[in-house]
Amino acid sequence: MDTALQSVQQELFLTRDLKASRDRVFAAWTDPRQAELWWAPRDCTPLSCEMDVRPGGIWRRRMRVPDGTVITKHGIYREVMAPERLIFTYVTEYADGSVDPETLVTVTFTDLGDRTRLTLRHSAFRTEASRVGHEGGWVSCLDRFAAFVLPA
Repeated sequence: MDTALQSVQQELFLTRDLKASRDRVFAAWTDPRQAELWWAPRDCTPLSCEMDVRPGGIWRRRMRVPDGTVITKHGIYREVMAPERLIFTYVTEYADGSVDPETLVTVTFTDLGDRTRLTLRHSAFRTEASRVGHEGGWVSCLDRFAAFVLPA
């Protein structure tokens, strides 16, 4: 397989236009009390979320998956440019003790006036299966997020 093609296939790009201000959207991504309410796929139950939102700061969240087991996701913030961009590492630890290889997530927030365009790039997947699995999780998670940030 062509290396350039392989690297593209092992990246995930998702874009959402949200009916919320950029400040509101960025706050929901960086306030652990808010993220704890939305940061999990729809079929999972968010359990906890910790965030030290600064370069070098750690984030960690736990969620219960449909089979009842608990998965931990965590990483380190590499870049925080409020309210424009977050870059962080991403690791998944499973209940059986297995750990996925570290990947990288970049989330950008583009001001569209009364809306915000959120663009998520998740890269450095080692396998296509991992990329596809994360795509399903992120799509579901962003559905939950879009509902969460709607104005009251």
